[in-house]
Amino acid sequence: MTATPLPPSGDPPSGPRTCDASGMAEIHRMYKVGFGEGPALVRGVHSGDTAHAEVVATQLDLLSTSLHAHHEGEDERLWGTLVERAPACAAHVERMKQHHAAMLVELQAMDAALPAWRASASSTEAAPLIAALDGINGALAIHLPDEEANIVPVMERTITEKEVEWFAEHGRASTPKGQTWNSLGAILSAQPDGGQEWLQKHLPGPVRLLWRWVGKPRYERTRAALEGR
Repeated sequence: MTATPLPPSGDPPSGPRTCDASGMAEIHRMYKVGFGEGPALVRGVHSGDTAHAEVVATQLDLLSTSLHAHHEGEDERLWGTLVERAPACAAHVERMKQHHAAMLVELQAMDAALPAWRASASSTEAAPLIAALDGINGALAIHLPDEEANIVPVMERTITEKEVEWFAEHGRASTPKGQTWNSLGAILSAQPDGGQEWLQKHLPGPVRLLWRWVGKPRYERTRAALEGR
């Protein structure tokens, strides 16, 4: 479903900003880059190379888990709040819900196709996985810019910084065990400047140092394995 402009009565509420919701676009970039490269990563696995398939499948699992949690958090805490506090946004909220439902079909198709390909690295098993990834990317291309244009401005006039932090924490809590550095690296590498501004904005100095000396080398090894290097 394509985006449609709000009617005049649906302009974002006036008044001062109540939160910084720029994190929405930051995490969206990770999904666009991560899922966007998914088909090429799958095609880059030679038939029968289950070790390489395992690395790629783990990455796709990470992205799927994160996106499921991201949407579940919005379904649970965001949509009702926006409709209550900014009723003129109701039409946009309903469209977001429809986007989520359509995306869920594609995500579940990927989740269902992943185990057989992970175990076999078969080109036959890759076909439904790539088709699902194409479906996810098509759905993201519709949903993400719409949400950033029509939902984020309303968020920044209606919800609090504490409420925004709940969404960030909900996302962090969904990260699979052992995937924290990989998740952080995926977020950073998807940012326009490679993540330097994100690091300064979101992480204290000691954690930035830990990323530099521990996390970044681990992430780079993961990237090399993903690309079969």
